[in-house]
Amino acid sequence: MAVDGEPMKATLAAHPFSDPGWVFERKLDGVRATVRRTPRGATLTSRTGRRMENYPELVEAFEAESAQEFVADGEIVAFEGARTSFEKLQGRLGVADPRLARLTGIEVFIYVFDLLELEGRDLTGLPLRERKALLKANLEFHGPVRYTPHRNEKGEKLFLEACRKGWEGLIAKRAGSTYQHRRSRDWLKIKCAFEQELVIGGFTPPKGSRQRFGALLVGYREGEDLRYAGKVGTGFDHHTLARLGDKMEALRQSRCPFTAGSSLPRDATWIRPELVGQFGFSEWTRDGKLRHPRYLGLRDDKRASEVVRERPSEAGPE
Repeated sequence: MAVDGEPMKATLAAHPFSDPGWVFERKLDGVRATVRRTPRGATLTSRTGRRMENYPELVEAFEAESAQEFVADGEIVAFEGARTSFEKLQGRLGVADPRLARLTGIEVFIYVFDLLELEGRDLTGLPLRERKALLKANLEFHGPVRYTPHRNEKGEKLFLEACRKGWEGLIAKRAGSTYQHRRSRDWLKIKCAFEQELVIGGFTPPKGSRQRFGALLVGYREGEDLRYAGKVGTGFDHHTLARLGDKMEALRQSRCPFTAGSSLPRDATWIRPELVGQFGFSEWTRDGKLRHPRYLGLRDDKRASEVVRERPSEAGPE
């Protein structure tokens, strides 16, 4: 199939808006995936190009589709009640053997929102509305494969509904935009709460009854620097402490990886800055630190070198 490259990504927007030239989708708290269906079968690929083996039921559902050749874009999720939960999905992300994936008891779904190729035809140059119409007309959405619904123009109303329901937010997409293999202002993410991907560069020793480590020391790329963004000491259960502790022990080094930022703890153990975590927080402080941060899980679909501080853009309808 001709379509290849990284998936299209959204830019963080500061405010919700309404515009007839845009469509609005629920922002899902999961893992991005590209599905490739050929007459030989289906494969799932992460946004970093890694083959995803731990969702066999999703592969089987795509292989049950009548369409034999297509490339589609979607988000893999697990639910906690009516909300998608990246924390719950962690139980699947850590399973190396696909034969054991279903034994976790964690039910997963994939919400498909774009169609990039169909029967050998590259669709990326078509307007978004046309791609969505082709997606809905040509896939049957078996079992855990779901079509991502959208609304037209009334973004502000939908944003209020989303936040009341405890959703992560909205994705706004310019209805006439083509599919670009990069981050674009034609797709905007509007969040109800703050989350940020950060690189783990070290940890502090445990205190009291806690095992393995106390707090994670995290940061983000700023040019050539890894800027320190603070300590994260909440959001860990016993399983997470053990699993994450093992991963960090394997990356120990004597040198501090942070080359910018202030107030680094003196009692830290440093690690090679390769692990990327997802963190919730209330706000950024004036000196560039996270306020009230909480660990949500590890991301294996993003390289540490790509992690930068997300800053809201005033991008929106022109």
